Amino acid sequence: MTPDAALLWAAAAAGAVPALREALRKPMTEEVRRAAPGAFVDLPKGRTHYCWLGRQRGPIAVCVHGLTTPSFVWRGLARQLASLGFRVLIYDLYGRGYSDRPKEANTPAYFVKQLHDLLAALDVDGDITLFGYSMGGVIASGFAAKYPNMLRRLVLIAPAGMQTDLGRTAKFATEWPVVGDWVFHMAYPSVLKRGYRAEREVAKSVERLEEMQLAELTYRGYLRSVLSSLRYTLRHPIPAIHKQVALNGVPVAAIWGRDDTVIPIAGLGQLAQWNRKAHQEVIEGAGHGLVYTHTDELGDMIARLTGLRA
Repeated sequence: MTPDAALLWAAAAAGAVPALREALRKPMTEEVRRAAPGAFVDLPKGRTHYCWLGRQRGPIAVCVHGLTTPSFVWRGLARQLASLGFRVLIYDLYGRGYSDRPKEANTPAYFVKQLHDLLAALDVDGDITLFGYSMGGVIASGFAAKYPNMLRRLVLIAPAGMQTDLGRTAKFATEWPVVGDWVFHMAYPSVLKRGYRAEREVAKSVERLEEMQLAELTYRGYLRSVLSSLRYTLRHPIPAIHKQVALNGVPVAAIWGRDDTVIPIAGLGQLAQWNRKAHQEVIEGAGHGLVYTHTDELGDMIARLTGLRA
């Protein structure tokens, strides 16, 4: 074999590694889904996993999770919301948790359609308090821009869409097709693992959170969906969406973590420019995981914002 041929063979072999690793991951099967809490519904773009928590009757809270951690991230705060009298709906975005992994661009419109389809399937037609955490803030804001009459209010928690620090690996992958895909599939699992383990000693309101987060990496289609979301939902700010929400007159509250390094608190000022009526609060000492690390403080703030009490 000539040196050039050997080099080409080595390059081809290296290029095939991510695809091989992905093929070795577990598919999301009905057998796996039998262990899931809650229920499933078949929507136009794929099967979606959801759970109702709290009371059988009452005002409805719908919670949209973020980029990498599916609906179980809400379990602690859902208990707080239930204690305020909410009937709480959590669900897995396409590509995460127990939901399907369609091979489509993960745009805000794609996720807004999933949420609208889910609510229609569950006969939920309005008077919703919509919560969006991290990337879920982009999706929830997009929903408020398109379907304002369905919402009582919008609550954004450490919301993406303003300024987001994706990290070097994710930033490179979003900018460079093909080679970026290779780098992302090879390097990003280690990035996620380091981030999860950095919070290992932090008290959390969600049991076995790190274990469940790491398990996501073992399922086929997860990394592809995360990368697609980085490229099509998180890559750029969304001023037009927030300005439309303001024009629609949807009451907006945003809650930020003072020490958040993923979505810096500077986003507070950006949101104020786009929607001057947005009410904003800051939790001191909280990082990006405030949904599960500062659950009690969040619950107290939400009680004040909504006028509800446990």
